[in-house]
Amino acid sequence: MLPIGVANKAEASNCSIRSVLSNVTGKWRMIIILALEDEPKRFGDLKRCIGDVTQSVLTENLRGLQRDGYLTRTVDPGPPVAVSYKLTPLGRSLLEMLKPLVFWSHEQMDEVRKLRMQYDREQAS
Repeated sequence: MLPIGVANKAEASNCSIRSVLSNVTGKWRMIIILALEDEPKRFGDLKRCIGDVTQSVLTENLRGLQRDGYLTRTVDPGPPVAVSYKLTPLGRSLLEMLKPLVFWSHEQMDEVRKLRMQYDREQAS
């Protein structure tokens, strides 16, 4: 079994699995990594690509991904000033791990919907 259990808060804060996974598995961070697959993108392009993310949430998540080394932020002083984001080699290796999960998710969506509806019906009874 993978070493996922901890005895206390101190162990939890030192757990590499929890530390890494908690920073990359959030809804927005995974989508940002996926959005940067083909090419670097400027902030506005990323926001348009993702669609339903606020500017502040996107900024916060980009900073977190940059802090952990998954992407780089480049500022072109312009004019006009242009900020772009690009996956690092570490970010690319994470992307390659995420892609099978994305494909699996897409393939399983009909089954998940069916099971959700079945569960909801059972709970309503």
